[in-house]
Amino acid sequence: VQLVESGGGSVQAGGTLTLSCTASGNNCCNFCMGWIRVGLNNEREGVARIDSDGTARYADAVTGRFTISKDNANNVLYLHMSNLKPEDTAKYYCGADPLSQVCQGGYFYYGQGTQVTVS
Repeated sequence: VQLVESGGGSVQAGGTLTLSCTASGNNCCNFCMGWIRVGLNNEREGVARIDSDGTARYADAVTGRFTISKDNANNVLYLHMSNLKPEDTAKYYCGADPLSQVCQGGYFYYGQGTQVTVS
């Protein structure tokens, strides 16, 4: 599975951004996918994940502000982020677990990441 993220950038606190992750590969992509982020201190945090049936789960820190969604026809995963805060500043990575229909917490494949900076 190949994953390519886009959509990062710099935004002021309270602003919005939408990240995209285009997936490709064999038997893509009716399986667990999600987003993690790596902050300035290299702390790694799961942000949101979506099962093959569309069930979504979020970290407490982003619940109510972030929405994960998937365009199954075009194999694109999205993360819509609103009311962004400085503590959301991180590099965001798309992940995929082709062996799981229900996300278990980890991913086998990651993209190259896209930087989000909130000031």
